[in-house]
Amino acid sequence: MRTEKEKMLAGEKYLNISDELAEDRRTNRLLVDQFNRVAREDPKQGSQIIKKMFKHTGKKVDIQSPFQCDYGYTVSVGENFFANYGCTFIDVGKITIGDNALLGPNVQIFSVNHPLDVDDRKAGYEYPADVTIGDNFWAGGGAIIVPGVTLGDNVIIAAGAVVTKSFGDNVLIGGNPARVIKNLK
Repeated sequence: MRTEKEKMLAGEKYLNISDELAEDRRTNRLLVDQFNRVAREDPKQGSQIIKKMFKHTGKKVDIQSPFQCDYGYTVSVGENFFANYGCTFIDVGKITIGDNALLGPNVQIFSVNHPLDVDDRKAGYEYPADVTIGDNFWAGGGAIIVPGVTLGDNVIIAAGAVVTKSFGDNVLIGGNPARVIKNLK
C-alpha cells in the first residue's frame, strides 16, 4: 500500500494529515524560517538554502525574504530566477518554472485543489495539480496562479491578475480571470 506522500507525488488524491507529510512540512518550515532570517543579511547564503530546499535550481537564484512554501522538494526553477518580497508557493503539486523568470512582490502560485465534496474536505483530502511555466516569464506584483495552469514561453502576467487557465507563448495576460491583453511578437 502506498503512502500518502507517494500518492501526493504521483498527482493523486491523498490525505494531507499524514504524519509523514506533516513532518515534511515541519522540516521545510524550519528551512524557510532559516532562509527568511539569513537572506536579509546575506543573500548568497539565502540562495544556498533555497538550493537545498528546492528540487532543482539554476546557478543563479535570487529570492527576497519573506518567502513561503510547503515542501520545497516539488519546486524546480531554471537559471536567472528572481522572486521579490512576499512570494508564496503552495507546492503540493509540482511547480516548474523555466529560465529567466521574474516574480513581482506577493506573487502566489498554488498547485493544490481541495475536494468539492464536504466530507472529503473535512477528512483532509487534497488533489495535486501541477503548475508549469516556460522561459522568460514575468509576473507583476500580486498575481495569482491557480492549480493546474500551464504557461508557455515569454508570458507576462499583469499585476493583480488571477490566472485560472492555461495560455501559450508570447502573451501579456491580465484581469480576473486573466485573459489575453496583447500578443507579444
